[in-house]
Amino acid sequence: MKDYPRRESRRPHIVAIGGGTGLPVLLRGLKKAHVDITAVVTVADDGGSSGRLRDDMQMPPPGDVRNVLIALADTEPLLEQVLQHRFTNGDGLAGHALGNLMLAALKEITGDFTQAIEEMSRVLAVRGQVLPASSQDVVLLAEMTDGTIIRGESQIPKSGKKIRRVFLHPPQPAPHDDALDAIARADAIVIGPGSLYTSILPNLLVRGMAEAIRASSADKFYICNMMTQPGETDGFTASDHVQAIYDHVGDRFFDTVIVNNAVPPPSVRRKYAAKGAETVLPDIDRLKELGCHVIADNLLLYGSDSYLRHDADRLCRHILNRVRERKRRRCSG
Repeated sequence: MKDYPRRESRRPHIVAIGGGTGLPVLLRGLKKAHVDITAVVTVADDGGSSGRLRDDMQMPPPGDVRNVLIALADTEPLLEQVLQHRFTNGDGLAGHALGNLMLAALKEITGDFTQAIEEMSRVLAVRGQVLPASSQDVVLLAEMTDGTIIRGESQIPKSGKKIRRVFLHPPQPAPHDDALDAIARADAIVIGPGSLYTSILPNLLVRGMAEAIRASSADKFYICNMMTQPGETDGFTASDHVQAIYDHVGDRFFDTVIVNNAVPPPSVRRKYAAKGAETVLPDIDRLKELGCHVIADNLLLYGSDSYLRHDADRLCRHILNRVRERKRRRCSG
């Protein structure tokens, strides 16, 4: 790992770790702020267009990376729509997102997935650095409470069984060195929001990743999901999410947990309940028992589809206020 001195600058360096739909939401807020951003993205996806390209092209799955690049891009709305466009017709083309195909093409041209991300970042004028957690081809597996093993990120939530633990194959895949470098010089490391077992934990199970986060002097945040996820976190409270992470990487991993303390209206709760999801209870006292500073706020934001999103602007204010407060204490001490 490179030896980077900590930079005293007006621009805090934020490392955001995750995948799925949660990480892009956070990044859209962070890119409005006066910060340096590094996004570390899971490469365990095996479903849909990403899974097909992974098998056909022998490359890491591009879907989560595509969503993060678009979230950080300085592009016109129409270009974003084009990159997110998923073809509905065409033999072999149907189901693919154009952005995924572009990353696959760039990987074939450059011969390297990380280089493909860098080239696409340049084309899209991305505000920040986007890195895969690992450059290796990894598969996510889950051991269920009945002892059965489920293989594949897309299959785990469909099993109808309770998850005991998740793990990667191969075990301890090699980390991306630049991701470890970014973690070492970060002012804040933000994990979540996102699917607990299939978007968050795969990053932390990459060799050396959890150890690098723990060793960093940065403030470590966990942003808890607002709703449970069927097949993954049924019945989970906020502290259950944190405890599940601690069961995989060890206790006292986070400094701060950010939770939503507002209740969605009945119409929204009914819509989620029809899919087997419910509001995550912000059990603040239990979170404090786990050693976490807790920030509780109304983080609800409603999308045009009436589904909930985290209020990214409010999240970022809490994160940056905490970073500034910690910096003031360090300077005065």
